[in-house]
Amino acid sequence: MTTQQIKQHTQSWLKNVIIQHNICPFAREVVEKNTLHYCIDEAEKIEENLQTLIDEAVRLDSDDAIETTLLIYPNNFDDFDAFLEYLELANKLLELQGYEGVYQLASFHPDYCFEGAAETDAANYTNRSPYPMLHLIREESIAKALKTFPHPENIPLRNIELTRELGLAKMQALLAACKGQF
Repeated sequence: MTTQQIKQHTQSWLKNVIIQHNICPFAREVVEKNTLHYCIDEAEKIEENLQTLIDEAVRLDSDDAIETTLLIYPNNFDDFDAFLEYLELANKLLELQGYEGVYQLASFHPDYCFEGAAETDAANYTNRSPYPMLHLIREESIAKALKTFPHPENIPLRNIELTRELGLAKMQALLAACKGQF
């Protein structure tokens, strides 16, 4: 898989799942304004992945034209539990590097499963993606967006209802199509 194909798969997921179904009501603007940076981290060692995370935080520090970054891990974290361990390390590293309150991480994985949910619950697809990835988000941007969005606390509930209404087979097909279009 080339980095261009990985980026295309991710863009397809954003367009055809996240934006089309309004799973993240803030994604459309970032994609349309081309202020989303895609970082494809092909490293297979956690230490290197963590370094790339910090490099991307530094990039956001110095480049106001980039609103947010998706760190995509096509060669690491196939196991969801290992990915969750990495997420914990990544959050700790951001805190140690003085980024607490500056950046926030959202996590996505092909096998994402919310705690206590059945693996076959279509609601898991709110966080299922073609590849393991972290979304590095400016906290300032989140605060600004939430001020203008009515009842942001309802977003997760709406997404659960939507994905369950669409059903497991539809959600599986949507995700699979992201990788099959290219």
